[in-house]
Amino acid sequence: MPKTADFQNKWALVTGASSGIGAALARELAAHGAKLVLTARRRDRLEALAAALAAEFGTETRIVVADLNDPSAPEQIFQATEGAGLVVDILVNNAGLGQYGAFVTNDADQAYSLVRVNCEAVVRLSRLFLPRMVERRRGWMLVLSSTASFHPIPYLSTYSATKAFDRMFALGVAAEVAGFGVKVSALCPGTTESEFFEVANASAFRGRKLQSAEEVARIAVDGLASGRRTIHPKRSGAIRALYVRFLPVDLIANVVEKFARPKQ
Repeated sequence: MPKTADFQNKWALVTGASSGIGAALARELAAHGAKLVLTARRRDRLEALAAALAAEFGTETRIVVADLNDPSAPEQIFQATEGAGLVVDILVNNAGLGQYGAFVTNDADQAYSLVRVNCEAVVRLSRLFLPRMVERRRGWMLVLSSTASFHPIPYLSTYSATKAFDRMFALGVAAEVAGFGVKVSALCPGTTESEFFEVANASAFRGRKLQSAEEVARIAVDGLASGRRTIHPKRSGAIRALYVRFLPVDLIANVVEKFARPKQ
């Protein structure tokens, strides 16, 4: 029996579920019998996704509209779920922001939002939900990192740094809670079909071979169920993560800077 059978009838909370990888992860978990708590800022999209999951899989869903740029949002999500007696066994920290451009001229508030959503909200949500999983001796947590986490990326400097934080956070916590029956994985996708490039104004990184969000989600859910601590949906991402270990960080940053420099 596949390990994903363990997700049957478990409640999964997916942040950033309104589009892209988040929506695909919700759909993949639903396909394996999980019940879904969908959270993001856009109620209309969450309702549309909930309706689609109910029609296709008969999935039971809950919707929590929240903006993770607000430090109080994780507590709001927690109170609407665990605080209300709904047991969340699967936490998917998917929500994230991006920002392309020179750090010294980019919008400062947007840079601060990246840190709040990509890092602070992940820590807050994890701190709220993981202790309950440890008490129950059962649970799974997926943290969305990126292939951008393995080396500096000029003009995506803040984004790549937040994703490095996410990956290291996930791997450290994974080792801490493994003895309690809780599995934690860092998902490290490469360029994926999503709204990221438009929202982050990062078309320079779009590339020609984008992986579908659905394929990323399928590999992610299988890896989470199997207890894989680092999940590379694309083989090229795994190779890249390996070879950058043997190259000077300064060299990588300088090469990427020339490629990624905004066109005048």
